[in-house]
Amino acid sequence: MSVALLLVTHGDIGRSMHDAAVTIIGSSPLRTQFIAVTADGQPEQLINQAIEELAQLDSGDGVLVLTDMYGSTPSNIACALQHRNVEVVAGLNLPMLMRIMNYPNLPLHRLTDKAVSGGKEGVMFFQAMSTQDATQRN
Repeated sequence: MSVALLLVTHGDIGRSMHDAAVTIIGSSPLRTQFIAVTADGQPEQLINQAIEELAQLDSGDGVLVLTDMYGSTPSNIACALQHRNVEVVAGLNLPMLMRIMNYPNLPLHRLTDKAVSGGKEGVMFFQAMSTQDATQRN
């Protein structure tokens, strides 16, 4: 048994991000389901759908719910799912997902920490170098 993963995102962002991670890693080490929130979706129906997904996913080790943007409809749906065996992290990005997939056997609280650290550490600022700076580096 291991923690399962539920991605609640705008449209197919979650599935697309997961597909990219699986392409890189080669397989998905976590049971994963997706809730695609669209403009015409009804939040109450989506919450009920997500509750059903949680019941199917949770084998006793909990479910990590990832959402793409804090304060949005997907994150509001995800927050409605929080209870003892469910943790929610907003700000889904590919480095976050890759980090989680590299630690599939961690308990829920530690996997949540990995999600947050992977997301934060995966964001970098690349300042453009001038031609002079590039020449001096060689």
